[in-house]
Amino acid sequence: MVFVRASNVGLRYPIPRRVRLRGEAAGRVGGRFQTSAGGSRYVTALDGISFELGSGDRLGLVGTNGAGKTTLLKVLYGIYEPTSGTMETQGRVDALFNINLGFRAQATGRRNIVLRGLIAGWSMAEIETRMDDIIAFSELGDFIDMPFDTYSQGMGARLAFAIATGFQPEILLMDEWIGAGDKAFQDKAKTRLEAMVDKAGIIVLASHNDDLIKRVCNKIMTLENGRVASLDAIG
Repeated sequence: MVFVRASNVGLRYPIPRRVRLRGEAAGRVGGRFQTSAGGSRYVTALDGISFELGSGDRLGLVGTNGAGKTTLLKVLYGIYEPTSGTMETQGRVDALFNINLGFRAQATGRRNIVLRGLIAGWSMAEIETRMDDIIAFSELGDFIDMPFDTYSQGMGARLAFAIATGFQPEILLMDEWIGAGDKAFQDKAKTRLEAMVDKAGIIVLASHNDDLIKRVCNKIMTLENGRVASLDAIG
């Protein structure tokens, strides 16, 4: 069974001694600046985050810039290890944070499909089985055999989305909705995400678009200064 469980998750990182801070304004976004009893300085980016998601859940993360949304996604993906509490996930995880994340600029789109598949733990046989569907969904045509660094931002986003969803992750993490493509591609992307959720998947989406969150998600978490201000069901 697919699930995500966060229990009192915290993340803080030290501030190098060479860094000089100028007043309280430095702590308005991006976590809270603090000093330990021993005089060490650090930033608390996440503090006491607890929630649980199960099959079919779609969690929307909202809050101002620096509230901790992207940081929490990176903890979920394993980029950051919590410095306190526990984060548990069961199920294949993939992420759409930045269209360049995990891509090799000089490699072709086709080669990047292979590399991303291997990183996600798929065998070459499984990758080959999904290759045609991923290429077709991306709508890149012959550009799939061109180097990734020749792609426009929109083309890169199409390929990133096609790969992330083509390998059928059970947990998909998104920092903002895919903005590439015309309405037809947007509708196709939404249909694929809905199909993934229908197959007992989980989506965690960070966005500043309230209408999008209400349309896509069934739960909404508001973050403030790295803490959970509220966690509510939608609809």
